[in-house]
Amino acid sequence: MTGSGAPSGPAGPRLPRVAILGRPNVGKSTLFNRLVGRRLALVDDSPGVTRDRREAEARLLGLAFTAIDTAGLDDSGPQTLAGRMSAQALHALDAADAALFVIDARAGLTADDRHVAQLLRERAQVPVVLVANKAEGRAAEPGLLEAWELGLGAPVAISAEHGLGMSDLHGALLPLLEARAAAGPPDAGGAAGAGAGLDPVAAPGRPMRLAIVGRPNAGKSTLVNRLLGEERLLTGPEAGITRDSITVPISWKGHRIELVDTAGLRKRARVQEKLERLSAADTRRAIEFADVAILLVDATRGLEAQDLRIADLVLGEGRALVVALSKWDAAEDRSRLFNGVKQALEEGLGQVRGLPLLAVSGATGKGLDALVEAAIEVHGRWSRRLPTSALNRWLEAALARNPPPAPGGRRIRLRYATQVSARPPTFVLFGSRVDRLPEAYRRYLVNSLRADLGLEGLPVRLHLRSPANPHAD
Repeated sequence: MTGSGAPSGPAGPRLPRVAILGRPNVGKSTLFNRLVGRRLALVDDSPGVTRDRREAEARLLGLAFTAIDTAGLDDSGPQTLAGRMSAQALHALDAADAALFVIDARAGLTADDRHVAQLLRERAQVPVVLVANKAEGRAAEPGLLEAWELGLGAPVAISAEHGLGMSDLHGALLPLLEARAAAGPPDAGGAAGAGAGLDPVAAPGRPMRLAIVGRPNAGKSTLVNRLLGEERLLTGPEAGITRDSITVPISWKGHRIELVDTAGLRKRARVQEKLERLSAADTRRAIEFADVAILLVDATRGLEAQDLRIADLVLGEGRALVVALSKWDAAEDRSRLFNGVKQALEEGLGQVRGLPLLAVSGATGKGLDALVEAAIEVHGRWSRRLPTSALNRWLEAALARNPPPAPGGRRIRLRYATQVSARPPTFVLFGSRVDRLPEAYRRYLVNSLRADLGLEGLPVRLHLRSPANPHAD
């Protein structure tokens, strides 16, 4: 699996994988962002910001590898949230070719650092580089001396925030990754693609970016894990576990897809903490860069006003949308619920009728094949370009059914239409006096476009233009 960076296609060598490990709040995500060259991971002063492991292609002075950002390791029980986060970090270690053990040089060694060091000595099957972060200035010197006590060799002093010590880190990593490459790739068992419905051979072309969105605790991470066939993302009964938008590439029956699990979106007025604001902004960015969004609605709670706000946000960005009732295995009075949600969507999102609505369960896997196929189908229609001849046949028929009004006794003339872009479908309609066209008639044209040209359930943009007058001067 690759993560937030561009997924490697079926061809080309596999990049070595480097896991970044350590106790909470030592700067692992800052180092990850430095290595990948982008602010992909959320960074905050509070401990425990990172929960799921995030992957992206990194480059360090010409050395290319896949960097894996992980949650902080500690000795919490396996049933606690912190314990489950630690388990995710250890999964990253097991799949890595090398590990960076990060400590805070300014804080010096802590009991948690010693616990992580002992854990790495017992479990790591790969070489470990000890990295002393925040080593700028003289205040870090005692911590650098203490780091030798861990028995993991000489610490590499860096400052991930300021980019100091990167050449030393390159010098420590290069021989380790070269040695692993010479030994051959490790067993790939358990990687993404082992789940049901996943095709190991990906189709060429840009992958479809599919964002899973919804309120907190709607079952987004559970659904992604079921699609992948492994516990790739942290789940649990606590609401708001996911904080970063995590991207995992898969291939589904020959279609390349980038699944994006996102943090739940609450009503803006309820978002008070800085970290939740950062998570919400990350989710909105994921929607902005998605092709298709799947809105998960908790079937045990029904459709709420916040679900409609999220749907409106997706459609306002011009993204294709599929709505899924999650936790269907736990829902009651299912027929009434499904029909009620369908009607509420038609009424609450009147500007886009005919949205695909499906019932799914991440716990049992019900409906997931149909869900992905619906996303692929709507993506195809969202990406399609219509010939100008077909558009003008549609326009002629639409005008014959319902001619435009004649404000002030002067008729508005609509002459021809053309599609200027796809993703979302965007059209320009040329005519005279189009600035006088009522909004109701504009809505009629958009609805007619959807109904007649196979654009149901899609955000359609229609612009009106008057031809340039060569005698205007």
